[in-house]
Amino acid sequence: MSWKIDRVDGAALDLDEVLGVYRASGLGERRPIADRERFAAMLAHANLVLSARDDDGTLLGIVRAVSDFSYVTYLSDIAVIRDRQRSGIGRALIDATRAEAPAAKLVLLSAPAAVDYYPHIGFTRHDSAWVLNP
Repeated sequence: MSWKIDRVDGAALDLDEVLGVYRASGLGERRPIADRERFAAMLAHANLVLSARDDDGTLLGIVRAVSDFSYVTYLSDIAVIRDRQRSGIGRALIDATRAEAPAAKLVLLSAPAAVDYYPHIGFTRHDSAWVLNP
């Protein structure tokens, strides 16, 4: 089965469909999926959103990112439904994200389960990241 990746307007996505992908990917455990208003704002304000859909139009994966398209792109979320993980969709979403801003470095915070995946596809560990929670 194939898929197609498109750049989309996050605010125009079906919120329930997106939340379903976050639940089915496991990423929903670390995102505020119960707060629909906040999640809708997260989608609306990301200035780079990419979706992966199968031939029937089913949403299989999503990237939510913030980029200046020149120096850095922060890949806030990459979610692929569990039964399609390890099929190349995540890598294709990352490649498509890079293609939108080829001169910018790509930065992300890894989910614990994916820590060993990112070095495999060319990312390098950065030991000076800091988080200030609200």
